[in-house]
Amino acid sequence: MSTEQIMQLTYLVLLAAAIGGSYIVAQRDNMGKMAQQAVIWGLIFVGVVGAYGLWDDISRDATGRQALISDNQVAVPLRNDGHYYLTLDINGTPVEFAVDTGASQVVLSQEDARRVGFDPATLNYSGVALTANGRVRTAPVTLESVALGALRDDGLRAVVNEGAMDGSLLGMTYLNRYSRIEIMGNELVLTR
Repeated sequence: MSTEQIMQLTYLVLLAAAIGGSYIVAQRDNMGKMAQQAVIWGLIFVGVVGAYGLWDDISRDATGRQALISDNQVAVPLRNDGHYYLTLDINGTPVEFAVDTGASQVVLSQEDARRVGFDPATLNYSGVALTANGRVRTAPVTLESVALGALRDDGLRAVVNEGAMDGSLLGMTYLNRYSRIEIMGNELVLTR
């Protein structure tokens, strides 16, 4: 914290103490009612802090999910963070991917690799990828089954990233299986 921020915080604390102190003095005859109001305001404050802390989860759940328009087309809504996310069943396990046309391959995080049946500790990290965070080692894997509704692919090649990742990336080795990739409004539409 800078000196200016500390001074601002000190000012706000002193202001709150002065306002709170004057209210207590004014309500000294109604201490029971004042305690009740303090509890109510405290609960409101806790609720606001809780909603703020969970906002990402709330907004993710409130936004639209991917929708199959037909047997060969899927619409993916834009999320608040400006990215498109697609959930695929990998080897029977749902995995959420960030759609990344800049990634040449499907890239699994170590956590997602573990969830779909790979042990990251035993993989052969023989590849190298150049990422925004620099060079990372990758291990080639083959995904037995990749399903999106009625759309199913078998034997999709992917890599597991040895480095830390927030989530998995859906790159061009999967996206190239679609004949058309369009962005219309705030929707990504994939057509086979």
